[in-house]
Amino acid sequence: MTTSPAAHHPTGADPAPEPPAGRPAEPARTARAHSFNAAAAQYAANRPSYPPALFDAIEDLTGRPLTGSRVADVGAGTGIATALLHARGANVVAVEPGDGMAAQFRRALPGVPVIRGTGDDLPLADDSVDLVTYAQAWHWTDPARAVPEALRVLRPEGALALWWNTDALDVPWIAEAAARTERHFGIDVSAEKRNLDTRAADPTGRLDFTRRTVRWSRRVPVDTHLANIGSHSVFLVHGAEHTAAFLAAEREHLLRAFPDGFVEEVYEVVLLLAETPA
Repeated sequence: MTTSPAAHHPTGADPAPEPPAGRPAEPARTARAHSFNAAAAQYAANRPSYPPALFDAIEDLTGRPLTGSRVADVGAGTGIATALLHARGANVVAVEPGDGMAAQFRRALPGVPVIRGTGDDLPLADDSVDLVTYAQAWHWTDPARAVPEALRVLRPEGALALWWNTDALDVPWIAEAAARTERHFGIDVSAEKRNLDTRAADPTGRLDFTRRTVRWSRRVPVDTHLANIGSHSVFLVHGAEHTAAFLAAEREHLLRAFPDGFVEEVYEVVLLLAETPA
């Protein structure tokens, strides 16, 4: 599913970790983590998915197919990544702490098990899965706890895969939107990609991550785009009036730039994957 708001960006993942701690102080972090539950339907309907090339990269790095693999998708949210892993033939169990998100997950994927829990205390048996995945969710964990937990539940030669949809800030309209977000919310959009690195993912240095980046895009109506960005935690916790003012102004900017009412959101999925130490 976070640190200071300075890591937020307008169309992709929620804030990625800022070094060194990678998480905001409580209670801010708790408020942001729980903010998704009230917006679960909006999240499910408007958030971007992930491209097939991402899962190809996971298979390439692990050297084995997802088909038949036992996978724990942690921080599964409404099941966007879980559904894709399941479609690739993986035997997936989802782990999700939020009431609203878990309820939305069950509506979308009634045949896939979802259990309540967090990455810091996984409700899974030792040596029980081949792959632990976190889609947009690792930055809600405490790596000092989540890394040992992942290693505990992984089988020998298993792997931990973390990934985030990030904005392609080299696209002019996305860069301009990011600048407006920075001004309105007082945040640093470009910090996100800078902080998606091995040190932030595992400050203990126990894991040896390989990084892959997959670029992709989707063309959506302006209102879908606005509903997507409005489902991010920095918007959800800033107050309805403050957020509504930004989204109304953003809609005017976008319709001037895209009079046909459609935008092409361009993403770079950042994948960090580490196999269990020998």
